[in-house]
Amino acid sequence: MKVGLYFGTFNPIHIGHLAIANHMAEYSDLDAIWMVVTPHNPFKKKSTLLDNHHRYEMVSIATEEYPKIQPSNIEFKLPQPNYTVHTLAHLQEKYPQHEFCLIMGEDNLKSLHKWKNYEVILENHEVYVYPRISEGTVEHQFTDHPKIHKVNAPIMEISSTFIRKAIKEQKNIKPLLPEHVWNYIDLMNFYKK
Repeated sequence: MKVGLYFGTFNPIHIGHLAIANHMAEYSDLDAIWMVVTPHNPFKKKSTLLDNHHRYEMVSIATEEYPKIQPSNIEFKLPQPNYTVHTLAHLQEKYPQHEFCLIMGEDNLKSLHKWKNYEVILENHEVYVYPRISEGTVEHQFTDHPKIHKVNAPIMEISSTFIRKAIKEQKNIKPLLPEHVWNYIDLMNFYKK
């Protein structure tokens, strides 16, 4: 099985995340998408970041109706701070029957050369890139790389930062969130302060 790993804090998960994950599930050769919730880095103070279990719960709720998309808390169990290369090695060891690929926005591809052991990642894993409007250029070494595939997914310019700010300002942003995620946020009083 070919699994696409879509990493994010998902604080909160919104329709943009789901649209991209679903597009990858339906319009690429990936069999499944695992939405990997990245844990709070214990060395960083980030008061706007909800606890790991709440963000994982929202991803679980959001993906319930998508059989090819599932939440993953694999990084919660790994030592912090963690690097993608370590997560990939851990997953490959735990699930040797799967082929793991990375899903990333074009903005991340522009900084891939700064990632820890990015050469090892590209040696062993394919990368699926969705378009993003962002500054800068993609490094020459990545433009025609055989392991890097550009997917013509819709450009989603919705951000979790915008959603948190809107909730704090008491704006109605229900259309930007899966209904059950909105209900969870509302019930738990998240992002209102």
